[in-house]
Amino acid sequence: MKTTADNNWKIVSEIELIYKSKVKSSERPHISSSKCAYTILKDCWDPCKIEFLEQFKVLLLSQSNTVLGLYEASSGGMSGTVVDIRVLFTAALKARAAGIIIAHNHPSGGTVPSQPDIMITRKIAQAGTILDIKLLDHLILTAESYYSFADEGAL
Repeated sequence: MKTTADNNWKIVSEIELIYKSKVKSSERPHISSSKCAYTILKDCWDPCKIEFLEQFKVLLLSQSNTVLGLYEASSGGMSGTVVDIRVLFTAALKARAAGIIIAHNHPSGGTVPSQPDIMITRKIAQAGTILDIKLLDHLILTAESYYSFADEGAL
């Protein structure tokens, strides 16, 4: 006589890893500088939110620094947002990203990194090293300017 326990091995969740691109490889933007990344990110940011609430986004890049996609990792309140690094890297792995540029906005209009900004940058860089996904930069955006960790030697 078979029991339910004998058939439990058949009841499992299916995991599917998919990356679907609607953009041809030849049409993807190429990131050559922090200014270029800022321009692309700012164009993708909702202008109604950039000065209202903090959001954290990730540019997913190919080996040749072309943009594979943009992932919104989190959206928070006026003074902060929480990023789950596991989810961030799930998106990077699904997109086959070789590198990432992380970015978040400061609704206050200031671009000076806070201690939590510095800590999350280090944590993401370390996780990326293990997964062989390079953190190329962390940008703090405002409606008018940006701060680049890479440009400032803080990465």
